[in-house]
Amino acid sequence: MDATVSWLINLIPQMTEPVARLIVDLVYAGALAFVAPVVVVVAFTYMERKVIARIQDRVGPNRAGPFGLLQGLADAVKMLTKEDITPQDADRIVYNLAPALAVIGVILVYAVLPVAPGVIGADLNVGVLYVVAVGGIGTMAILMAGWSSNNKYALLSAFRVVAQLISYEIPMIIALLIVVLAAGSMQMGEIIAAQDVPFLFTLPLAFIIFLMATIAEIGRSPFDLLEAESEIVAGFHVEYSGMKFAFFFIGEYMHLFVGAGIATTLFLGGWRGPFLGEVISEASILGVLLGFVYFLIKTVFIVFLMIWIRGTLPRFRIDHLLDFGWKFLVPVGLLGLIAVALVLKLPFLSSSGLMWIGLLVANILVIVVSLAAVSMAARRSRSVALRGVVGADR
Repeated sequence: MDATVSWLINLIPQMTEPVARLIVDLVYAGALAFVAPVVVVVAFTYMERKVIARIQDRVGPNRAGPFGLLQGLADAVKMLTKEDITPQDADRIVYNLAPALAVIGVILVYAVLPVAPGVIGADLNVGVLYVVAVGGIGTMAILMAGWSSNNKYALLSAFRVVAQLISYEIPMIIALLIVVLAAGSMQMGEIIAAQDVPFLFTLPLAFIIFLMATIAEIGRSPFDLLEAESEIVAGFHVEYSGMKFAFFFIGEYMHLFVGAGIATTLFLGGWRGPFLGEVISEASILGVLLGFVYFLIKTVFIVFLMIWIRGTLPRFRIDHLLDFGWKFLVPVGLLGLIAVALVLKLPFLSSSGLMWIGLLVANILVIVVSLAAVSMAARRSRSVALRGVVGADR
């Protein structure tokens, strides 16, 4: 029995398990559909503005409410009061459906995200596969928005959706396969249970690849070619205004949170943390709250890392972006997948301690070899370019 269902039955002894489970499911679904979008967007927009302001030696929002905490509410009021415009020659059905799909696709991922002990919508035995499948809905929403707007800039962004997002699906899936191999399961709960040592420390290569691919999937800098204002005005949502634009905005920040949550689940041990197993029973409501606090701390750390990357690195050029995905992340990911599979099959690494050390050594070797290969290729390229310049001078 789930911890929350058990707690509800203990609170109201007359309540049967099916009724308690129905109430918990309804509360969970309502929180995901109505509460989570508001909280996530308001909290993370404020956090992002403050963090990037610190990076750029600015103050950030400080006018709307104390310390600028009500800036998110002011943005919501602005979105609600803006005029809703639909281009005359747009495909109206597809145009109006795209913003809703951008949010729905992200909400569906929350169904398999374990945020605390026993608190998960459905712990599917193919949870990782479900995440990959449902994640395609957001890609489809952006493609629909760019194509249906009847705008050349939006259409160009739709082309970039196909080039960028589908390209970065491949290294993401490879990183997920590495985790599935190490955990021996695609079920989120079992992946968390397998992390006596978080996979961040035993599979750092998979974490780096997954983080880069996730940032590209969300379309954030330095992979924000889908809405590069210096090239295509605003990209796929250039023709959207008011609440339709707000839906894309909400979808992006919810995707930011769910991407960080998936990274937390796969690489940081999810809701596991000190004192949870030894001192506090996972079946108690206190264990649920402590597990949720651990999950939230880790997820916010990943979000901070993504914001830090956005405020630090410049935007990629589109050809460099695709080259980085296809010519670097994919081969390195495949090399890492082969290395992990070989380590898991070595008979003398049967004990868990030796297995973790073997996985870490294999990942470090792949990283070192990959960086050395890139360094050699860069030196060769510079040498060829230098010979070309010298030949031209003669």
